[in-house]
Amino acid sequence: MKRLQLLLSGCVLAAMVPSVRAAAATQDWPAWRGPTADGHAAAGQTVPVKWDEKENLLWSTPIRGRGHSSPTVVGNRIYVATADVATQEQLVLCLDRATGKPVWETVVHRGNLDAGGHRNTSLASSSVAWDGERLYINFLNEKAVHTTALDAKGKIVWQQRVADFVLHQGFGSSPVVHQSVVLVTADSRGGGTIAGLDKRTGAVLWRQDRPKIANYTSPAVLTAAGRTQLIVAGCNLVSSFEPVSGKKLWEIAGSTEECVVTAVTDGQRVFVGGGYPKNHTVAVEADGSGRIAWQNGTRVYVPSMLVRDGHVYAVLDGGLAVCWKADTGAELWKERLGGDFYSSPVMVGTRIYATNVRGITSVFEATPKQFTLLAQNPLGEESFASPAICGNRIYLRGVKKGDARQEYLWCVGQ
Repeated sequence: MKRLQLLLSGCVLAAMVPSVRAAAATQDWPAWRGPTADGHAAAGQTVPVKWDEKENLLWSTPIRGRGHSSPTVVGNRIYVATADVATQEQLVLCLDRATGKPVWETVVHRGNLDAGGHRNTSLASSSVAWDGERLYINFLNEKAVHTTALDAKGKIVWQQRVADFVLHQGFGSSPVVHQSVVLVTADSRGGGTIAGLDKRTGAVLWRQDRPKIANYTSPAVLTAAGRTQLIVAGCNLVSSFEPVSGKKLWEIAGSTEECVVTAVTDGQRVFVGGGYPKNHTVAVEADGSGRIAWQNGTRVYVPSMLVRDGHVYAVLDGGLAVCWKADTGAELWKERLGGDFYSSPVMVGTRIYATNVRGITSVFEATPKQFTLLAQNPLGEESFASPAICGNRIYLRGVKKGDARQEYLWCVGQ
């Protein structure tokens, strides 16, 4: 398997159902994939199209350690996860939104960091989720996946060991909060688990066992076919559960073994992609009929997709952007961006922002009729985390290599 980065993408929901996150202010980015958990930023923002280190860069803050956790932005605070191998710590960091200055940091785990995995992996690839009161984060530590809840001041409220984990490429699934439940996926070659935790106490409310296959997707809570569904792809399956009770609604053999992409929906179908042992993108009818609406061999392995007005937009791992009709899969256009992509794109109106591994963010107009490249903006030399776009600002996590590798969080705005 080549160039799996899984990790950022961290992953989480799509096409959000009504919940505490659906009510999040449009000025915020409260969890993986944003306020509606489908990669769409709030409409009506004035977001820069062009920037570099001299233009439209409002501030930059060094981040210690290494991580692919995407920024979570709430109120006047920003939260990111990181792992510092030198100090053997896995942490959640809190920064001031206006200035980027550190506010607090909490060591969630000290010691027992699991070595190995893919060369691009990190030990802090899950993104922080905020439910209006608490923060939730997943870490792989001491050969197990743990979920931790913190209060707004960084105090640990509870911690739950969710499942043993056999490390293959890495771990990057992000927690999802739905009503009173924190949803966690932990698929590995030792046997996988999907669990629903009580968000107040961390107690395991329900658990579904999974095959002994490596897989990297975050859970996605969707409104599809008229009901709320928790969708997880991979392990050669596309599976649907009722998110509060954990009851299995339906499951089909409709995926490949290893997926990273977080599922999205157009309200009727769910769209997922995978990349090992085969490249596979598929649209599955979400009504439990088991019918596959369309599928193809496109490699949408790590970057999650976007759905808008009956069309699916994807940025492929290999540096292409594509538009398909959501109902038939007919390809309307495919254009080259350049570079490799592990981060997931963000859509603002009809514009898509997509950052490649070299730290270059392409901005393009995407409609069913045409693709129009507007700008390509370099910042740093490496990037695996996905952008957060809210409050007329873009928050980007990346790396400057120089004499020594240093991670940064950048704020772009006019």
